[in-house]
Amino acid sequence: MIFEHEIPSGSKLYFAQSARIKREIEFVSSEILENLGFEEIVTPIFSYHQHEYFDDKKPLIRLNDEQNHEVTLRADSTADVVRIVTKRLGRSTDSKKWFYIQPTVTFPTIEQYQIGAEIIDGEFPVVAKTAMMLLNEIGIEPIMQISNIRIPHLLHEKYDISLEVIKSMNLEKLLQIGPSWIEALAKINRLEDLDDLEIFPDDIRSELEAMKASVLSIDHTHAVLSPLFYAKMRYYDSMTFRMFMGNDLLAMGGTYRIEGVEAAGFALYTDECICYKMDNKVENEQ
Repeated sequence: MIFEHEIPSGSKLYFAQSARIKREIEFVSSEILENLGFEEIVTPIFSYHQHEYFDDKKPLIRLNDEQNHEVTLRADSTADVVRIVTKRLGRSTDSKKWFYIQPTVTFPTIEQYQIGAEIIDGEFPVVAKTAMMLLNEIGIEPIMQISNIRIPHLLHEKYDISLEVIKSMNLEKLLQIGPSWIEALAKINRLEDLDDLEIFPDDIRSELEAMKASVLSIDHTHAVLSPLFYAKMRYYDSMTFRMFMGNDLLAMGGTYRIEGVEAAGFALYTDECICYKMDNKVENEQ
């Protein structure tokens, strides 16, 4: 039995304090991004191309258009923003910096509001610093986890380690099947851990040096390293970051390639930021 007041599990309802905080976060973020030269875009809720960018298709909610072509509800904004800006808008705009404030929807009834930004030909330090600026401006100082997706790909392609093992972060299995230096790679956590990389082969060492350069260019006090992290979205191909408060993921981004277009971007997860601010306010009042 479904009661009149019930809403589907995973869907969002904002009222009173949560609605006010949501509006404030979105207003502050849009003001900052516009001042940084970003143009706003709102993409369609329906898409023909979402399935191309998900390793796991299960989260996609599928429908059919009037010609019986399969469409999905927007489960990710990045790919559609890049596709629309570079292919549909094309010559009508010169802007390479875009931001959006809109929800994604995944199976079965999960809504996730996001504030995101994409820069065509963008660089990792710029988007990482921009995401950090937004969070700091709304009163959150998260931990930034920095990874390099090329390392898991190298482990898979050159050292015969299954991506499924890497994705599951099964350290015991990695130590069993990996090369002798895999344990040292798994233990890398701080910038100081990248001072001596002689134990690693040239290809892995080069990617670890790229991580070090990224950390130094961002100059974030609360940065941790995770060289074995593998992002689920197919388009990420190099440096990525995630931002946490406790166990809550507040933002994610990095550099990527979509149909030959090099770009960098991030998404700030509005709902998690709202929950953090509400919980933090309650704790402060107590």
